[in-house]
Amino acid sequence: MSEKLLVIHVIISLIGIASGVVVVYGLLTGKPHGGWTAVFLATTVLTSVTGFPLPATQLLPSHIVGIISLVLLAVAIVALYVYHLAGAWRWIYVASAVTALYLNVFVGVVQSFQKLAFLKPLAPTQSEPIFIVAQVAVLALFIALGILATIRFHPEVKAGT
Repeated sequence: MSEKLLVIHVIISLIGIASGVVVVYGLLTGKPHGGWTAVFLATTVLTSVTGFPLPATQLLPSHIVGIISLVLLAVAIVALYVYHLAGAWRWIYVASAVTALYLNVFVGVVQSFQKLAFLKPLAPTQSEPIFIVAQVAVLALFIALGILATIRFHPEVKAGT
């Protein structure tokens, strides 16, 4: 059963990352993509939830990342669907959504170096310079995207919110 769950988890994660890229593009261009946003939020929540039983025998760093991601996603969902991005909720949404996507990509990089045959020998302990450079590059990219998205994303706020 855990192998089927792993496959489902990976597929959901990849959908979350792909839809998250579309959502961040929308933030950067100031044009939100409602359907894509719902897919991103739902699949990223499911990514974290389906990651907890992999493995369920002990608390791992991946579980902690999942907990942090779920908190960020809860904030993003509240900012978007309850407060409709009014006032400070706009930048709170952008920060939490972009950070949740970053965490999904961060874990994806970790898993890539653990599982992909051509990357595994380059960083078998994940403390090698190439692994650190990859993670720092991903972090720098997401910091830049988050800052730009916060500056550029100014959706119209619904009347009465």
